[in-house]
Amino acid sequence: MDRNLSLELVRVTEMAAIAAARLMGRGAKDQSDQAAVDAMRRGFDTLDFRGTVVIGEGERDEAPMLYIGEEVGKGGPNSPEVAIALDPLEGTNLCAYGRPGAIATLALAEKGNLLNAPDTYMEKIAVGPKAVGAIDLTKTPTENLRAIAEKMSRYVEDLTVMILDRPRHENLIKEVREAGARIRLIEDGDVAGAIATCFEETGVDVLMGIGGAPEGVLAAAALKSVGGDFRGRLRPRNPQEIERAKKMGIDDINRIYSADELAKGEVMFAATGVTTGDFLKGVRFFGGGAETHSVVMRSKSGTVRYVQSVHRFDKKPDYAF
Repeated sequence: MDRNLSLELVRVTEMAAIAAARLMGRGAKDQSDQAAVDAMRRGFDTLDFRGTVVIGEGERDEAPMLYIGEEVGKGGPNSPEVAIALDPLEGTNLCAYGRPGAIATLALAEKGNLLNAPDTYMEKIAVGPKAVGAIDLTKTPTENLRAIAEKMSRYVEDLTVMILDRPRHENLIKEVREAGARIRLIEDGDVAGAIATCFEETGVDVLMGIGGAPEGVLAAAALKSVGGDFRGRLRPRNPQEIERAKKMGIDDINRIYSADELAKGEVMFAATGVTTGDFLKGVRFFGGGAETHSVVMRSKSGTVRYVQSVHRFDKKPDYAF
């Protein structure tokens, strides 16, 4: 894939982030999510590829979300075919209530190289480069924490584990506490949480728990680009999701995926902050424009670029909405 495409992806996440940020703090999570979706669609319409959403916000009958199977991009017969995983607004509640950590994000790979799965749940564990090879979803959280601590030359008590604050994690939280590790509970945003494990300044060492499958693929793409480690296993909520997964080619619903299996080959990842979080600043509006802070990653080169952009709406009417 053309490396310049990675910077084109940032324009798409910037548009989604600006659109969502306009509604920040107004308690309107559905409207902010819809604004991000609409803006991301417009952004895709400017890109010269034939893209297919393989894992995203919902099934086709749930449109106007960017649904699984939707075709995007303005490419013709000779344009590259790509697979896309996306979350136009990760952390809808965070944006709606003006809390930190909401982002607009997407990942792109060649056709067939991203997991094609229904919008279901995924059990996840993610770590940064210093703990690569220490994680295993067949083991207990306590066993994983001990292995991670040993690999990082630390005590378990030194580790900080990020976990979504959900009732389903009651037993996980209890076990992590009993193991001695510290816990940072988050309301939403486990893509950002997984990426945070790769940057020491965030103070996050491990992400554990069950969250959305689209977010799992996005996290895997990002961690693959920066040398982290990820394991994921689908956790369907009902027989219908299992049946849809089988129709999408997933024969073993209990299969444990590595980052390389969720996002094969060369992968590009982009994200733009909506509200300020651990590693991205949120959108800042000023008279006639806005400032955004984004990150773009390429697995092929391992490059991580932070992009700080000033958008003037008289020059960029598509950003003004």
